[in-house]
Amino acid sequence: MLHLRLTVPADRTNDVVRLLSGDVAVAHLAVHVGASRQPPGDVVECDVAREGASLVIEALRDLGIERDGAIVANSPDLVLSRAARESEEAAPGLPSDAVVWEQLEARTYEDVALSATYLVYLAIATMLAGIGVLLDSPILIVGAMVVGPEFGPLAAICVAAVQRRRDVLGRSLIALFVGFPIAMVVTLVFVRLMTAFGLFDASMLTADRPLTSFIWRPDALSFVVAFLAGVVGMLSLTTTKSGALVGVLISVTTVPAAANASVALAYGVTEEFIGSSVQLMLNLLGIVVAGIITLLVQRAWLQRRAMRPARSQDSQSVAEKARRAPRR
Repeated sequence: MLHLRLTVPADRTNDVVRLLSGDVAVAHLAVHVGASRQPPGDVVECDVAREGASLVIEALRDLGIERDGAIVANSPDLVLSRAARESEEAAPGLPSDAVVWEQLEARTYEDVALSATYLVYLAIATMLAGIGVLLDSPILIVGAMVVGPEFGPLAAICVAAVQRRRDVLGRSLIALFVGFPIAMVVTLVFVRLMTAFGLFDASMLTADRPLTSFIWRPDALSFVVAFLAGVVGMLSLTTTKSGALVGVLISVTTVPAAANASVALAYGVTEEFIGSSVQLMLNLLGIVVAGIITLLVQRAWLQRRAMRPARSQDSQSVAEKARRAPRR
């Protein structure tokens, strides 16, 4: 279930109440008349089954609530209610399959800025992976994968492409294709500095590294792994299963590939630099392609489920009128 708290202009409270009370996905509707002071208006609260949340939020936006008031949604940890169970049963689909598009956009779009924090995380992850490459240490490689923040912009690229948000798509691409070069340059400087102190040397890179040499030797499976990880990663975001996302982060070699390329460039090992760069591009491409396909399939599936008769004729007409009404 999602809990909605709406700040509603007084002249639209009746419309909002009719919309919500006529939808079987909604439970626990409450109206607090005059409770909002800034902006002035009423406060309306309710719980909505995830399967019907996007349709409800879309209808509320069409009523102008987003512009003239506010729509706040959060996921309660526990809801014990017979009415809530009945709403979830009546709504089309299953909660685990539902995608709340507005929530997905908010979750992904907040990670697209090329901020100092993003760059620090990416640079540190790449340096950790660089150490792991030289020491042939899978533990450090896995740690670097978890620290790396690059899946945020990758997910935002997928959502922006499906939702046709060019502004977000542009910011996400900048975060990736500016962030990675900066992190790689920082790692290159770090490697040369450690070499000057006698902690690293070129023989560590050219030595036999059976546990990490796959990083700079891309093949067809590299794309397959990235593609599968992209599918699971997008599903983890749309279904809010963060545990699965951690598994995605440690299954693709974006950060390790960037690190191996930096180390190889620092020591002039051309073959490893080229192989690592190809590995990096394959992983980025595989994740993005898989994420976009996953979202398109989910949207088509959910639209098909939404067309099935799950709501009463009255609730359908109320929601349809709200969606067709011009935004004020």
